[in-house]
Amino acid sequence: MLDTPLATSRRGFLSLGGAALASAAVGATLSGCGGASAADSAFWTSANPAVSATAANGAKINGFVAPQYQGVFDAFVANFNTRAEIGASVAVTANGVPVVEAWGGYADALSAAPSQPWNRDTVSLVFSCTKGATALCAHILIAQGKLELDKPVAHYWPEFAANGKGAITVRMLMQHQAGLAAIPFNTPVPPGGWADWNLMTSLLAAAPPYWEPGTAHGYHALTFGWLVGEVVRRVSGKSLGTFFQENVAMPLGTDFWIGMPADKLSRVAPMLSATEQLAYEPFLAKIFSDPSSMQSAVFFNLGGWLGIPPSTPPAFNTEASLKAEIPAAGGVTNARGLATMYGALANGGALGSTRLLPSDYAGQMGMIHSASMLDRTVLVPTRFGQGYHGSIDNRVLGPGLSVIMGANAFGHAGFGGSVGFADPQAKLSFGYTMNRMGPGTGLNDRGQSLVDATYKALGYSGNKWGSWV
Repeated sequence: MLDTPLATSRRGFLSLGGAALASAAVGATLSGCGGASAADSAFWTSANPAVSATAANGAKINGFVAPQYQGVFDAFVANFNTRAEIGASVAVTANGVPVVEAWGGYADALSAAPSQPWNRDTVSLVFSCTKGATALCAHILIAQGKLELDKPVAHYWPEFAANGKGAITVRMLMQHQAGLAAIPFNTPVPPGGWADWNLMTSLLAAAPPYWEPGTAHGYHALTFGWLVGEVVRRVSGKSLGTFFQENVAMPLGTDFWIGMPADKLSRVAPMLSATEQLAYEPFLAKIFSDPSSMQSAVFFNLGGWLGIPPSTPPAFNTEASLKAEIPAAGGVTNARGLATMYGALANGGALGSTRLLPSDYAGQMGMIHSASMLDRTVLVPTRFGQGYHGSIDNRVLGPGLSVIMGANAFGHAGFGGSVGFADPQAKLSFGYTMNRMGPGTGLNDRGQSLVDATYKALGYSGNKWGSWV
């Protein structure tokens, strides 16, 4: 994520990649070379022409693209040729119909010389794109009348009322306003604690908020998943991963898991950490300047999921992590999976014959409820609805801090640069995944170039004022 040299500082530690991460990965079993039969292939079988290209490094890039969207495929190929993409996928639906599906490059990004092809059915960790799936589970229960936004969380989860949290509502959780952006260092998470659901939720239930709930918002980078996931579990009686499979992934027929089954692990492309450094990134700067800060706890009081300085590398590539339910950042899918899920949200709550939400409920999901010039966690402006963010334009501050979408679009970007979103006004859904992370808390130029090309294909004129119009 930052400096290339490996050092004992947290700054140096965060750039652990290559050989260091390879030692933490599952290894050859996570090669991305699984079979060619995907659960959602039927929906994505279309009359779109086949396209192909060979990248400058010899990697093959393939797909099916409607002629109007050729520019998206061209931008995808350009990422391999000019922006050091290793392996990736991109998918787009318009009016509920696939118009772009492309994949290519290499799945073994941790190898010194990657050579294993990224296939059509290769999947990868999508980090915070998982929050969009977790939020959708809560929205399904809300739309069914089983969960109420303005009831206290403690109504469903009595232990949560500890330490003055009795008035925190479900709405505050969904809007990143609960003040629980991290588990404080004074209650350290033991190694591997991220895999222990009861431990993580009990620590959050006992924790005091970092700010008065409801008065400000700050990105709950990892805690969002355990908080909202436990509410879903208390209401539905099922784990978040199981609820998502039964109510979203399976009905849509999409390859998307929060807690991956062992027999699918061979399809995973391990993630290579970023090594680039941004000139301005206040969230990480705070971690480096104040190791006792909330921002540092966000990253480093997780039992090692994002590593433990100075020498223990991240665990997110390990088999144990991929199989665990980490609903804020541990989801595994590809661009097709993201575009399929958001395809329903872009079209009134339904995709084809599968309805996830009533149309009137789906129609308001993109509303922004929390916006501030200073997110308490990432320390830049952010804009959140109920579990999703809208277009975020921080280009004036520097690169890597923005996610520029349509004015009414909503979705979620993931650590390193993946993204999925719905744009109900354009009836558009979009997904992009990759295995080489980039720097920043927003999109890097690989993902943003694909979003830009998609809106250009739809005839949008520009994004000068913060969103595509």
